[in-house]
Amino acid sequence: MGMSSIDAHASDLRDLDQRALKTAGRLIAQVGPEHLTRPTPCAAWNLGELLRHLVSENLGFAAAAAGLPANGSRWDSGELGADPHRAYHESAAAVSAAFAARDVHDRQVEVREFGVFRGRVAMSMHFVDFLVHGWDVAASVGVPYPLDEEAAVVALAIASEWPDTPGFRGLGAPFGTRVPVRADATDFDRLLGLLGRSPAWTPSC
Repeated sequence: MGMSSIDAHASDLRDLDQRALKTAGRLIAQVGPEHLTRPTPCAAWNLGELLRHLVSENLGFAAAAAGLPANGSRWDSGELGADPHRAYHESAAAVSAAFAARDVHDRQVEVREFGVFRGRVAMSMHFVDFLVHGWDVAASVGVPYPLDEEAAVVALAIASEWPDTPGFRGLGAPFGTRVPVRADATDFDRLLGLLGRSPAWTPSC
């Protein structure tokens, strides 16, 4: 078997992940209190719940990268408080510091209930998650999403290797079932469809 997309891009993952985190942060900075109850492409969450998920994921990945075992409460510990953008910024700083460790690519990292992975795999999961959730935030608020074409290419290659099973897609799973996209769709739109989102989604859908 040839080298996986994760291995092929391992040296770039930290930079790509940082770009996804910063893009999401810039979009979250545009979220006002009036937006928090808006629907999102993640059908189970309104925007406030999605932001809390992002904060929780950052804290969970930070703890996991530091070698702490998976703990359900740790992965659901994020709180937005009175300032969601500040809460996100602080959680992003925590995961960035954890991912900055020199040996993080080859550490054993336990991610939620999904199991133990090499650090580079865990980082790739975080990168794809935040790249797509950044779009979720933009779509919910109704602001333009600043497309990173290089990140889209890498994320699509990584996500294309993920399992297509009921435990991974569908009701209660991390991602929705695949959504068909146009044959000439961009790599980012293909990524959205692969992870259960319609590129045409709006809050009124």
